[in-house]
Amino acid sequence: MCGITGILHADPSRPIDRALLERMNAVITHRGPDSDGFYVRGNLGLAMRRLAIVDLTTGDQPIPNEDQTVWIVFNGEIFNYPELRPRLEKLGHSFRTNTDTEAIVHLYEQYGPDCVDHLRGQFAFAIWDEREQRLLLARDRLGQKPLYYTQHNGSFYFGSELKCLLQIPGLPRRVHLPAIHHYLTLMYIPDPWTAFEGIYKLPPAHRLVIQNREPNTQLPNYPIPNIEKYWDLPYEPKWELPENEIRARLRETITEAVRIRLMSDVPLGAHLSGGIDSSIVVGLMAGMMDQPVKTFAIGFDEARYNETPYARQVAQKFGTDHHEFILKPDALGMLPRLIRHFDEPFADPAALPTWYLAEMTRRHVTVALNGDGGDEAFAGYQRYFGDLYVDLYRWIPAPLRQGVLDRLIAMLPAQADRPMEQSYAAALRGMARGAQVSHAASKVRWSTHFSADEKWALYNHDMRAALNAAPSSADLLAETFHAALARNRIDRTLYTDLHHYLPGALLPKVDRMTMAHALEARSPFLDHEVMEIAARLPARWKVRGQKTKWILRHLFRDLLPPNIEARGKSGFSVPLGPWFQGELYQPARELLCAADSRVQAYLRREAIERLLLENKSGRHNHGKRIWTLLCLEVWMREYVG
Repeated sequence: MCGITGILHADPSRPIDRALLERMNAVITHRGPDSDGFYVRGNLGLAMRRLAIVDLTTGDQPIPNEDQTVWIVFNGEIFNYPELRPRLEKLGHSFRTNTDTEAIVHLYEQYGPDCVDHLRGQFAFAIWDEREQRLLLARDRLGQKPLYYTQHNGSFYFGSELKCLLQIPGLPRRVHLPAIHHYLTLMYIPDPWTAFEGIYKLPPAHRLVIQNREPNTQLPNYPIPNIEKYWDLPYEPKWELPENEIRARLRETITEAVRIRLMSDVPLGAHLSGGIDSSIVVGLMAGMMDQPVKTFAIGFDEARYNETPYARQVAQKFGTDHHEFILKPDALGMLPRLIRHFDEPFADPAALPTWYLAEMTRRHVTVALNGDGGDEAFAGYQRYFGDLYVDLYRWIPAPLRQGVLDRLIAMLPAQADRPMEQSYAAALRGMARGAQVSHAASKVRWSTHFSADEKWALYNHDMRAALNAAPSSADLLAETFHAALARNRIDRTLYTDLHHYLPGALLPKVDRMTMAHALEARSPFLDHEVMEIAARLPARWKVRGQKTKWILRHLFRDLLPPNIEARGKSGFSVPLGPWFQGELYQPARELLCAADSRVQAYLRREAIERLLLENKSGRHNHGKRIWTLLCLEVWMREYVG
């Protein structure tokens, strides 16, 4: 696992500023503290920081092909490398290292930009082809590894983190207001945008190719990026195989996804939440390793948010070497440090416990497996269960809707971190008022952040004027929902999460917080072969009755303690509402409502104060909304001035 960065000038006679490249590389040292590497030739410069996981002695980068005309810098792991190498050797390629990175170079020689189709893993990489004068950037199918880019003064720049690009002299730092508009609803800035105008994220499952043109008196020799999607996840057609064959194939593929992620020349362990997904991963690991699995869990003093007792039960069942940490509410003290690793507003509060979990884990191991992706592959969130009510509710005649609303709400499962009526009930009530059915699934996702009406009430006059023609966040998600390669609502919601919530919130959180401590995270459920099998399962295998992730509970019943198998989804919840009622109320108010508050350039102070007071009184749980505003405030202080 590493960090990468680079520069390509349009002018072939313009040399690379080595000092700038070194600064761009130095700011991501945390991603790769073991070594660095550079390739500089003419108008092209590549650099990387290495966290050594596989091939500790000969795996330093950049790595070339045999005649040194193709060079790569790579962040990630290729888990099918043991199968790729002999295949490539039969095709005539020779290897000088034992690292998975070199396999990508030879795949590129063989297949060009289509090399990505042959990779099973998590990755972001850059390849420079000297003969073709071609730069290829690529990102893995689900977006586990990040990649940012920009163009400035006739040059193209890229890096694993946004902070690489902020080293560029003279690069404007103009706040991208439409991105902030979406952030307030989604708690993250969706790709391809960032918080800054002119700086972009390469979306998951995309590759970017720049083919330098020859100098021409009529056309500028400017590197024009060509960006294309190379993979998507179809949910149709559904499997037509016998059920026992589908079950066997699914279990075999999940087991294989865990096994290949044990590839490591350094100590590894697992994050254990006590939920179904991480418990399955740990159970499979325990059957594959010749020593106890090292497991790590984090919890809170507040009992309703604390999952460590469940994690402890799983650890005892499999005899793991278990470690726990109880988090204290130093949220505001930690916030600047968290934001400096995201480089833009990011309001998933689970980043806080993830930071401490990664810090504790890194004291013992360098690689940690986790259960991420199980919910997005097999419909684990309660909102997927809520989708069944959306379909039922839409067919109820309008005059009867309000009468049955309370009964439907009473049947919905309560959520751990907020009142039930703020989630599914809010979506159903929105439909009762005539909200579009196509947006209903996303309304559930947004219930603890700002709706379109709430944002408009929050914005000041200048912000309203700037965003008057901006597309709504609802339309952003609805477009994906309707474009899904799926037929039923649950699959469409899964597809939407695959393209938005997963790469926008969950994966950046895990990547930044683990790499802040030079810890590599691996997610077997995010293996694209697992995802491809899961997508084509019937919806009833994912949600059945009031059970989410039904097939995982059933298929791995032998590994799950009975009370773990029966648990609903809790999530990595943080008690923000209670914290902002108590000791964090005054510090939050001082940040957001002070005369020098940065967010007041866009937001109304009286609207912010109302949120704080309503949360303090206990009338409403605005914890996540307040956290969203605090993250924006701290980011503006750190990055905008």
